[in-house]
Amino acid sequence: MKQTLTPAASFAKHSFAMVSPFRCRLVADLVRGKTIEDASRLLILEHKKAAKIIYKLLKSAMSNAEQKGVADLERLYVSELRVDEGPRIKRWMPRAQGRADQILTRTSHISIKLAEKTGVKAAKTAAPKKKTTKVAAKKKSGGEE
Repeated sequence: MKQTLTPAASFAKHSFAMVSPFRCRLVADLVRGKTIEDASRLLILEHKKAAKIIYKLLKSAMSNAEQKGVADLERLYVSELRVDEGPRIKRWMPRAQGRADQILTRTSHISIKLAEKTGVKAAKTAAPKKKTTKVAAKKKSGGEE
């Protein structure tokens, strides 16, 4: 049975996160498309600041899905995880001989959508694939060509 996707089950957004978009996208690429269980495991084990932020956002989206009344939380997966650039915070650092250097702190807008997969159980219980004729012919001849 083919997997069909329902519209987004829940949505969560974190604006003005104090982490650069580049560093946040490295973590987001690990999680995108995974089930909630796999994504949360990966984020807990990842030792990056962005992982902690995305993990909290994932929990928030799960809570939103629960409030909406999604039937099965185990079938939810991360359908969309976007990291957009927010405004840069500009500060000045005093330097030698009366000079000053500008410090740019980059921020991110992170949004996550969870969707529910349908037809997953039917795909898991499907019969195993048959071997191709090439493999079957090889076994009959004793593995030599």
